[in-house]
Amino acid sequence: MDGAPSALSSEGEDDDDESEDESDEDDDSGAEIEDDKEDYDDEDCDDEEEEEEGENDDGEELNDPDSELEELAEKEETRKRGCTEKQSAAALCVAVGSFSDPEDLPGLAHFLEHMVFMGSLKYPDENGFDAFLKKHGGSDNASTDCERTVFQFDVQRKYFKEALDRWAQFFIHPLMIRDAIDREVEAVDSEYQLARPSDSNRKEMLFGSLARPGHPMKKFFWGNAETLKHKPKMNNIDTYTRLREFWQHYYSAHYMTLVVQSKETLDTLEKWVTEIFSEIPNNGFSKPNFGHLTQPFDTPEFHKLYRVVPIRKIHSLSITWALPPQEQHYRVKPLHYISWLVGHEGKGSVLSFLRKKFWALALYGGNGETGFEQNSTYSVFSISVTLTDEGYKHFYEVAHVVFQYLKMLQKRGPDKRIWEEIQKIEANEFHYQEQTDPVDYVESLCENMQLFQKEDFLTGDQLLFEYKPEIIADALNQLYPQRTNLVLLSAANEGQCHLKEKWFGTQYNVEDVDKYWSDLWASDFELNEDLHLPEENKYIATDFALKAPDCPETEYPVKILSTQQGCLWYRKDDKFKIPKAYVRFHLISPLIQQSAENVVLFDTFVNILSHNLAEPAYEADVAQLEYKLVAGEHGLIIRVKGFNHKLPLLFQLIIDHLSDFSFTPAVFEMITEQLKKTYFNVLIKPETLAKDVRLLILEHSRWSMIDKYETLMKGLSIESLSAFVKAFKSQLFVEGLVQGNFTSRESKDFLNYVVQKLQFVPLAHPCPVQFRVVDLPNTHLLCKVKALNKGDANSEVTVYYQSGARSLREYTLMELLVMHMEEPCFDFLRTKQTLGYQVYPTCRNTSGILGFSVTVATQATKYNSELVDKKIEEFLSCFEEKIKHLSDEAFSTQVTALIKLKECEDSHLGEEVDRNWHEVVTQQYLFDRLAREIEALKSVTKSDLVAWFQAHRKSERKVLSVHLMTVKKHAS
Repeated sequence: MDGAPSALSSEGEDDDDESEDESDEDDDSGAEIEDDKEDYDDEDCDDEEEEEEGENDDGEELNDPDSELEELAEKEETRKRGCTEKQSAAALCVAVGSFSDPEDLPGLAHFLEHMVFMGSLKYPDENGFDAFLKKHGGSDNASTDCERTVFQFDVQRKYFKEALDRWAQFFIHPLMIRDAIDREVEAVDSEYQLARPSDSNRKEMLFGSLARPGHPMKKFFWGNAETLKHKPKMNNIDTYTRLREFWQHYYSAHYMTLVVQSKETLDTLEKWVTEIFSEIPNNGFSKPNFGHLTQPFDTPEFHKLYRVVPIRKIHSLSITWALPPQEQHYRVKPLHYISWLVGHEGKGSVLSFLRKKFWALALYGGNGETGFEQNSTYSVFSISVTLTDEGYKHFYEVAHVVFQYLKMLQKRGPDKRIWEEIQKIEANEFHYQEQTDPVDYVESLCENMQLFQKEDFLTGDQLLFEYKPEIIADALNQLYPQRTNLVLLSAANEGQCHLKEKWFGTQYNVEDVDKYWSDLWASDFELNEDLHLPEENKYIATDFALKAPDCPETEYPVKILSTQQGCLWYRKDDKFKIPKAYVRFHLISPLIQQSAENVVLFDTFVNILSHNLAEPAYEADVAQLEYKLVAGEHGLIIRVKGFNHKLPLLFQLIIDHLSDFSFTPAVFEMITEQLKKTYFNVLIKPETLAKDVRLLILEHSRWSMIDKYETLMKGLSIESLSAFVKAFKSQLFVEGLVQGNFTSRESKDFLNYVVQKLQFVPLAHPCPVQFRVVDLPNTHLLCKVKALNKGDANSEVTVYYQSGARSLREYTLMELLVMHMEEPCFDFLRTKQTLGYQVYPTCRNTSGILGFSVTVATQATKYNSELVDKKIEEFLSCFEEKIKHLSDEAFSTQVTALIKLKECEDSHLGEEVDRNWHEVVTQQYLFDRLAREIEALKSVTKSDLVAWFQAHRKSERKVLSVHLMTVKKHAS
């Protein structure tokens, strides 16, 4: 889904990712400002440290490309590929969500989603399902939306039937015992606390509060300790009884949809499903329906200007309409058509005009298809503009430009050429799409089954089927200024916002739209001649032929070009057989890390380059050619991917702009102002600040985000940027990888183009692409840091154990250890001790130095950081006993699970490319790492694992605790 994540998404049971996804910063193409980590996850291991890993002598230089190609081709002939088995997966969607929450128990639907995980009559262990999955290389999750609740899991195929049986018990006979209810409320409360500092969640809660009285959008969907524990007790409400009643009333088979995906025959799968799921009760009650509650936002409160104080430093203007439900028009997709035009960034677009005025940096338009944005009572159409400081001062003019564009579209009416262009792009993408991860695929299908006709289950969310201009015109004609809701987000609103949203504490103010503008918008205002429809797109692929190889095919990338200026790795795709390719380049320079100022100048340069490319490269982006420029730690990373037919055009466009780089003082000022906000926004998030501090302690010569922020606040000169860019471009080492549907001859053209266009000299000395890492002393170090967001109760404790330089064997031991640790860690720290919603152990690979850590995100209002640290230590002591008494069978089961995960075939070409690129960007070149890790795992014994863990528990252990604490306590 291409929109904001639902506020209700409860990353239920297997959550070790970041706590929020700020949707308005998430865009396919463009630049990444903050240090990009090229996050390549080694299976289930969080390899979140930089792009650096491993010891370089693991790899070998390949000098003679031709003989190397032949040698590898011979090996390929004699070698059988490993297991090519995907995980099996299942997802179930219940057609009930937070709209059905009772008035006196807000958050009950979300709470129930948590509670069904906590053991069943047939399998009573509280974390039994989780433990079973972890043992067999699987994972699970769940989320609650307005009118749907979705559960999903994946596991090795061998254990799929047993996993289905255990999982089905959630819906047949969950235990939901009183004691578990009291404890799990704390997890729901912690999840709510983690969600509070997210601006997108805050905007949703405020938006919902504007609905008519009695409409379910007004409800508090998250639930917390107050609504599910304290208030019910005061009012003599028995949550236990009500939870069971809710389950009996709403978790009924006749409005559930189920998708299973596995390599068994369809007959076998059907037999299993019938056998296992037929026990789910069917109460015959009618499905909850809210379709009669039309026009929830046709209220005076909605049609106003809301000034809001955000958590992050950002200026943004959101212009929102609430339309009648559009789901039934999925074959036409009117909102997709409109958002495609409004969100266009090429010539004649709203954003192109606003950028020239230096008023806006980005614009997103459309409907994210979450339950919050699209349900049976309304559909949202929203246009969100990220403003510059200047744009903030002219926000009414910005809104006026948007309304002028919409008026132009209304006057012209729907355009068949444009609709067919969108249809063609989506059809190309669908026809040649890469496989998605099975667990993601089943999740989206079980929701599609609730929304579309049977013949459209697989295609309804992607394809455009019917051109019906009257349906598009009907939606378009409702987008007039008087029906809109305006939300102006800015820290500059502080001091003038005296109202507070009840649940998230968002400060806001409400006012009538300025009379000058409301009168103008009510009149027949003039069109803007700079705004017009996009021209025909020259980047749409038409040649989908698969190319014949021009050299022996190989299993792994080989070096096909090597000069003093750079080298190129290449592999022709022979597995996925699609007309797409991935091209990645790393332009390495020792200049970047020489000073904090250089790092900031480099970030500024990459962002101006992206800004310069935004308009000319947008057509390519629309045609499903994606690009990203990343300010890496040691170089500029350029990534492009998509249909190979037109991909070289996009790559050349990027290199041309790099070669002819220039900027105006106004662009310089706009980008540096934005960069200040970006740095600040990284620093106020507990998890990113804690990580920055940990890496600052561990890595020599690293410049922290604080260093960068302070440098930028002191001010940069235009001259220093020009001098830096000139120096950067003059001396480089360039390393590239081309994979997919290109011949080796065509691939060489990419590196040759870079060298010819940039005319740089080679580096005098090789530039390391990893930091040196501090060898921690044999003691337990503690670093306490105050969080910068004063109103945020969230704190984070990470206890990190340093191991040593990477070797394949050590790495596999660490992965194995973390796999064994995951479920007991969750059970002890979250389920039993109720310390917080986010609790996880993870492998750490910091510039090639290994370690592992345990992280707990908690609230200062509940626990102080020392107590949490002690509890982590207590867990590790318990775990030590547990691992000592591990049965041989349990050990070998876990080893087999990890081997199976590593043998899992890639579901799409991008996964293979990510793995190979990781080897290139860290200059290790161990492309068969997975195969070697599998070999290493086969020789590991239980006593090896126990000894390895105990070595980290001795008195001379190397431990670093980072406590990120809130400045002042604050009642939720």
